[in-house]
Amino acid sequence: MRVDQLLSISFQSILNNKLRTTLTILGVVVGIFSIIVIMTIITMLQNSIEDGLAMLNKNTFQIQKFDAMQTGHRDRNQRNRKDITIEEAYRLKELLISAKYVGAEQWQGGKVVKYGNRETNPNLHVGGQTLDAMRTNDFNVELGRDFREDDIKNSTDVCILGTEVVDKIFPNMNGIGQIVRVDNRPLRVIGYMEKQPEMFGESHDNYVLVPITTWQSMYGKYGRSVNIMVTAPSKESYDDVIEAAIGHFRKIRKVAPGEPDDFSIFSNESLITQVNDITGPIKIGALAVSLVALIAAGIGIMNIM
Repeated sequence: MRVDQLLSISFQSILNNKLRTTLTILGVVVGIFSIIVIMTIITMLQNSIEDGLAMLNKNTFQIQKFDAMQTGHRDRNQRNRKDITIEEAYRLKELLISAKYVGAEQWQGGKVVKYGNRETNPNLHVGGQTLDAMRTNDFNVELGRDFREDDIKNSTDVCILGTEVVDKIFPNMNGIGQIVRVDNRPLRVIGYMEKQPEMFGESHDNYVLVPITTWQSMYGKYGRSVNIMVTAPSKESYDDVIEAAIGHFRKIRKVAPGEPDDFSIFSNESLITQVNDITGPIKIGALAVSLVALIAAGIGIMNIM
């Protein structure tokens, strides 16, 4: 039988089974469409996460009490870790001469900023910063001034506002020099921050920055672990600075040789790698399900023909 006869018989069979053909073609369309949609959504989600995780400056890593992303229960060694103190951060800054910046920060969420009869929603973050932390976080002041060393030493009651806070309490005026209140603490506004990138369409500008010593006088110095950020001078020296930081911090924390670190280190790259480890299997699973639907629909068309 010639090819044109086979094609004629096949198409005639399809025309004679219109409902079955329609359903099968619909299955093919759904299979292809689901592959495209699922892969697009996952890719956009992954890109959004990666953009949002780019919280640190280039060539920067962070030292924390616990892992940045916890996927399971902490074991006993992790639960028994001591808090990282501001004194340990300052000591690391002294020893780690190969680093460009060594900063420290602490955060408290669920706060409100008040000015006169205006106030923000109770979801504001208050961040205590050292001077180097402003650089490691890539925090840049758009209007006004940055913190000074005297602000840190003297626990000065000053603050720098994120753009969302500015829009809420100073919509039609320049708030530089004005006094706002956070937890009943009067703080003089000395600057406005540059707008930060969004994550999942959510603003990252809903925060107030204060000197870390001011933060500790507001929320307590003890029982709250400090995050340390370290910036290497270059990409080439990045790994060497990490190794040096680990060595110095183990000595500072008096970790015995052979014992595991009682702190965690992460960077943008390590967080992105963890995200990729999570989204990778999801991509494969979604692709497999979509391919099964596509193959089943193709077999249906073949049987009709």
